[in-house]
Amino acid sequence: MIPRKLFTLAIWLGCAGMLLAQKSDITVSGTVIDDSNGETLIGATILELASGNGTATNEYGFYSLSVPAGKDSVSIEFSYVGFQAKTLRILPNKDVTLNVRLGTGVQLQEVVVKANSYQERMRSTEMSVEEISTKEVKVIPALLGETDILKTIQLKPGIPSGSEGTTGLYVRGGGGDQNLIVLDEAVVYNANHLFGFFSTFNTDAVKDLKLYKGGFPAQYGGRLSSVIDVRMKDGNNQRFAGTGGIGLITSRLTLEGPIQKDESSFIVSGRRTYVDLITRQVNKANEGNEDYNPIPDYYFYDLNTKVNFTLSEKDRLYLSGYFGRDVFGFEGDFFDFNFNWGNATATARWNHVFSPKLFHNLTLTYSDYDYNIETRVTGFSFKVGSDVRDVNLKSDFYYNLNNDHTLRYGGNVTRHSFGVGRLKAGSDDGEVSFSGGDDYTGLSLGAYVADEMSFGGHWKINAGLRLSGFYNDDKFYAGIEPRLAALYNVNEGLSLKASYARMYQYLHLVSTSGIALPTDIWYPSSKQIKPQYSDQIAIGVEKLLGDKYLLTNEYYVKWLNRQVDFVDGARLFANDNLEQEFAIGRGYGYGMELSIEKQEGKLKGWIGYTLALVKRTDFQPIDPTRLFSGAGTSFFPRYDRRHDLSVVLMYDLTRRITVSGTAVYGSGDRTWLPVGRFTFQDVYGADFQPIVPIYGERNAYRLPYFFRTDFGLVYKFFPKWGESDLTLSVFNLTNRRNAFFLYLEPQYAEGVDPEENPLAIPTGVAAKQVSLFPIIGSLTFNFKF
Repeated sequence: MIPRKLFTLAIWLGCAGMLLAQKSDITVSGTVIDDSNGETLIGATILELASGNGTATNEYGFYSLSVPAGKDSVSIEFSYVGFQAKTLRILPNKDVTLNVRLGTGVQLQEVVVKANSYQERMRSTEMSVEEISTKEVKVIPALLGETDILKTIQLKPGIPSGSEGTTGLYVRGGGGDQNLIVLDEAVVYNANHLFGFFSTFNTDAVKDLKLYKGGFPAQYGGRLSSVIDVRMKDGNNQRFAGTGGIGLITSRLTLEGPIQKDESSFIVSGRRTYVDLITRQVNKANEGNEDYNPIPDYYFYDLNTKVNFTLSEKDRLYLSGYFGRDVFGFEGDFFDFNFNWGNATATARWNHVFSPKLFHNLTLTYSDYDYNIETRVTGFSFKVGSDVRDVNLKSDFYYNLNNDHTLRYGGNVTRHSFGVGRLKAGSDDGEVSFSGGDDYTGLSLGAYVADEMSFGGHWKINAGLRLSGFYNDDKFYAGIEPRLAALYNVNEGLSLKASYARMYQYLHLVSTSGIALPTDIWYPSSKQIKPQYSDQIAIGVEKLLGDKYLLTNEYYVKWLNRQVDFVDGARLFANDNLEQEFAIGRGYGYGMELSIEKQEGKLKGWIGYTLALVKRTDFQPIDPTRLFSGAGTSFFPRYDRRHDLSVVLMYDLTRRITVSGTAVYGSGDRTWLPVGRFTFQDVYGADFQPIVPIYGERNAYRLPYFFRTDFGLVYKFFPKWGESDLTLSVFNLTNRRNAFFLYLEPQYAEGVDPEENPLAIPTGVAAKQVSLFPIIGSLTFNFKF
């Protein structure tokens, strides 16, 4: 644990820095912008060439850099990956605002990107962070040709997926519910479509994605294992433009443009599947055919919208929203079934620059996730649903005292509303009626301060403290969450890093499934269910190999406390006493992550390897009369994966043709299988002798290893009206049948047919494997104007 005195010292150092700020310095501040569309650039590098002092734009595109005042001009370089660097000379006699536009340039040769992005990363205290560009996502082969930024990030080390083809994330030993996913700062509670095979994020609408696996900055809280911060595009404020695509199962269209050039803009992005349009026609064509079983309808859609306004040189307003839903339904003569689920988020954000050193962001967000199941049988109806709604107000300050001290501080308050397992059923005539379910409200609070300090040119420390709290059920919980990250720059090509973070989680996901299902329920901490918390320590090294390759090697240990599982035979549906189904315990995980990446040249990509171990221990049911198999012992969770290797390559054959390929290997996931069986003989009579399985150690078996290769090819066209391409994706190129799950099938003596002889007693059982995806090819036509 990190002593409290260390953080007290960090605060005093920050205050001392304020007093020692050099009055002889002037401040250069502003934003860095993409010249082609007016989008702010996140993480752009700003470097004062004479001294080597530098900074980077924050998540809102703002920067602030102190330079020595004087009569001689100074040169400042602005750069960003994939863009031409720009150098400006200024006379440092007063504070200067520089809003800089960067362009890719029009050249016959490729824009050469030097190692600036790597060096800026190596100068930062951030570690255990993964980023990916939408440009890369659109080239990498995808299932059914549907590019997915969340599934692509799973190819990075330390982020193994849950099951074949799904978007579930299990980061450094954490569960699938321990990931904080935010879209324009609004929480997304279920980031999945089609039961987890696609994510809710439309790549055309996304500007930036950043995933933290550890070393969490103090402004983040509420989950134990990762933070996935997704930023939507702001909209082109230079000209009207559009992008879109027509694929095997979905089509999408994005329109953006200026409301007033340079001052305001909008973006609207939509996506929808259309399999249901085909199935409805098939069902209609077979009406009256008694031997035909109608095909259920299914579709999902996403809609992203955003507008922004430059109110003044110091003020900017953003309004954005996301609306997405899955609909699954079936209509018959005597039976109707409808199942729908979805997210809605809304964000109102105001940026204000108080001074060249002080930037403020005020955000109001709304998040809503719900699911509804409705069944109607002749004379009877059944409805069940659940929802969680948040209203959050947060305030964040960014204060660049000088080049050696950058302060971040702020706070937030969130009101939660939970509808847990609502049930309503009854007959149409009203003679039979019953209902169930609970409603809860909760209040989350958070406040933080962090100071990034530089010492002696080689050392940099980010010391922070977050205070969190949660109120529900007449009970208030508080958490102290220290954060510390340290960097030692050995030289320009070698950095050593370390971090520590404590995280609290006050909301728990109620699910017994190994995959993310829309019927999973979020449940708040209460008098009996205390908040989870974790401690993580990580150390790492970053090494530049030449000026094109970056080698990263990290080691981590994570301790997880008050972990939630469920008793054997838990009843999670329409249960008014749900807490009695919980079992509480501890866990831990440790591992090593190794990666090498290349971001420039004709050949780009990365290789990532993870060696990890995860365990759960000391679980006990809240209700001592209930059974939890493995209580008091240690066991592996389902997602314990010892080895995980991914290779991602992209190669520009010509100006028109790009080929890509991925290869993924992983140890099989854990599963829980019976080790024996017994039969009730002469208990229920000779006509009925039930067989009962005997389960051994929890999750003691491992599925066969996972291996998949994918191939992609993009052929670009350059019509007069814009750009277009034809993208070929081949998923599971080798046609390997990876295990999705196992089931047990009874085996009978030769010549015995259990259908003809239902009372036949099996001679044994055999494990059978269920696989989902064979080799699947797809074509997608993409366009841009």
